[in-house]
Amino acid sequence: MSNQEAVTVQHQVDRHRFVVVTQGAEAVLEYHLDGQSIDFQRTFVPPALRGQAIAEKLVRTGLAWAKTENFNINTSCSYVVKFIR
Repeated sequence: MSNQEAVTVQHQVDRHRFVVVTQGAEAVLEYHLDGQSIDFQRTFVPPALRGQAIAEKLVRTGLAWAKTENFNINTSCSYVVKFIR
């Protein structure tokens, strides 16, 4: 996969995560909800999928969703911090 636009992010609401499944592997952005607050806890992209902007796509999708839902956004994931400064 060489084109970032080919990446499809799925929101698995029941599992509190955003997922990209491609090339037989799964990349995730996990979160925790507490009332009107959301904490993005973990971003993981398997080594075979790194360098393809998948983590960025996951985070941007998760943050956009959180904003539309009017959540107070927090993060314990160091990667997500880069996007909320």
